[in-house]
Amino acid sequence: MTGPTFVPYRPERMPADVGLERGRALVAHLQRRRSVRMFSPDPVPREAIELAVAAANTAPSGAHHQPWTFVAVGDAATRHRIREAAETEERRFYRERQAPEWHEALARLGTDEHKAYLDVVPWIVTVFAQKKTGTRKNYYVSESVGIACGLFVAAIHEMGLATLPHTPNPMGFLSRLLDRPAGERPYILFPVGYPASDCVVPDLVRKALSEALVWAS
Repeated sequence: MTGPTFVPYRPERMPADVGLERGRALVAHLQRRRSVRMFSPDPVPREAIELAVAAANTAPSGAHHQPWTFVAVGDAATRHRIREAAETEERRFYRERQAPEWHEALARLGTDEHKAYLDVVPWIVTVFAQKKTGTRKNYYVSESVGIACGLFVAAIHEMGLATLPHTPNPMGFLSRLLDRPAGERPYILFPVGYPASDCVVPDLVRKALSEALVWAS
């Protein structure tokens, strides 16, 4: 086994005040991001999806195995099949499964089994987590794919688009509909488009920084 190969890394070193100002601007920008369920059917350039996935592809990952696949669907018929299958699982969740605390938590968001937006958005991007790549085992798969998804969401927002992390459970139908190999499992589904002109979102308040950050002694 040969040893690791290294290359120089010389990122820009900026004055602290400049870095802080950029950090404040980023937080202000991300504070305007919301998950939406009301989309416009207006077309979104294919390159926007490519750029969002390129951003996701910069995520750190266990052993640098990058255990993710992003599958983009623009075909209306396939999107409709995804909607039908997702709604089937969601009906079971909302009507049949005994999960009172989970149902109560979702009630304030006004969600239900109807996912009409999956027919409206120009793109559905499904992320698959690779437990193995060929015969190679991957490590910290959920953590790695989760970070990549976060960067994907940030890139979508940066381009003036909107999305919604959607995780119908179970999601095996996505593997069948999108013909993915056995070594992959559906991780999350992202509808991607512009918000509708009459879009509304739940009136929510994000956790305060004092609740999210603890300074350890």
